[in-house]
Amino acid sequence: MADAKETGETLRAYADAWLAADVEKVLGAYHEEIVLHYMGESPLTGTHTGKEAVFAILGQASYRTSRKLIDVEDVLVGENFGALVAIEDLGDPPQRVRRVLLYRVEDGQLRECWLYDEDQRFIDKLWSSEPGE
Repeated sequence: MADAKETGETLRAYADAWLAADVEKVLGAYHEEIVLHYMGESPLTGTHTGKEAVFAILGQASYRTSRKLIDVEDVLVGENFGALVAIEDLGDPPQRVRRVLLYRVEDGQLRECWLYDEDQRFIDKLWSSEPGE
């Protein structure tokens, strides 16, 4: 497990890449054995393990929500975990949503993530339908 310094550096680099829409750096930030935990009650809910599974579910989430990052409001760093507080426009028409992504860093990469949404019902509805529905 990373210390606070490594976690902070990793999350700040990831946030910068995400804000710059640098897909190569964003994808490169994920550990080969990344574990992603999506909350709620939708077809995307659950624990997804490994880059292939995580990238597939991230692709589905982006497809179903028409995601657009507006800002990374804050980077929070503790002894064992770090978090990004992100603002995204989701859906069509877009609705602004605050999301907290809690991370565990290992080997300078994102090793585990838990996503907490400000409006989980809205996210569940988006993730349970095809775009345009």
